Amino acid sequence: MTQLLLGIAPEWIPTLENFVAGRNGELLAALNHALAAAAGDRGLYVWGEAGSGKSHLLQAAVGRARASGLAAVYASGAVPEAAQVVAVDDVEELDDAGQIALFSLYNRQRENGGMLLVSGTQAPAFLALRDDLRTRLGWGLVYQVHALSDAEKEQALRQHALARGFELPQEVTTYLLRHGRRDLPALLATLDALDEHCMRLKRAASVPLLKEVMRAG
Repeated sequence: MTQLLLGIAPEWIPTLENFVAGRNGELLAALNHALAAAAGDRGLYVWGEAGSGKSHLLQAAVGRARASGLAAVYASGAVPEAAQVVAVDDVEELDDAGQIALFSLYNRQRENGGMLLVSGTQAPAFLALRDDLRTRLGWGLVYQVHALSDAEKEQALRQHALARGFELPQEVTTYLLRHGRRDLPALLATLDALDEHCMRLKRAASVPLLKEVMRAG
């Protein structure tokens, strides 16, 4: 049955497997190791510009933990209750009460052997947070998430298209990279929407069809 395009991109589910590492291979390996470890220091802070993949990594880590039967929770700009794996995205958005809550959560996770993943736009030392919290965030592993180059994004788009069973013409890739949003999840979601649009119309992917999808989005 042909799926109709409803003007919205199909849901993007972040996983560690579909995270395109680029220059972040060491970070991805460290995250996989921390999730597999039963004990030891499992605090990890990642930072980078918007669209670099921080949220993808944190959401994917929580998904992996849940698939393994662990209690895991993700929150953005807020501090959830303690769990075996807790991910706090966009730490710089926390107000005073949130910073106090994260400081307490950090200590509980450390005492109970839980895992705490935190992301921000800057390295811990440069965050506009409480001194004691900035210090705690810098105690564990700290990695910068490097954004993908256009060449790496192009490779990721081609791989994604092949996985969906269609060929992506070079001119379509070039147009999408030039005029689409810069973060990879948004680019892939646009590509998924293009594939659905092509299937509905029974036509091959092209720049005119891509423009129709981007206007509808």
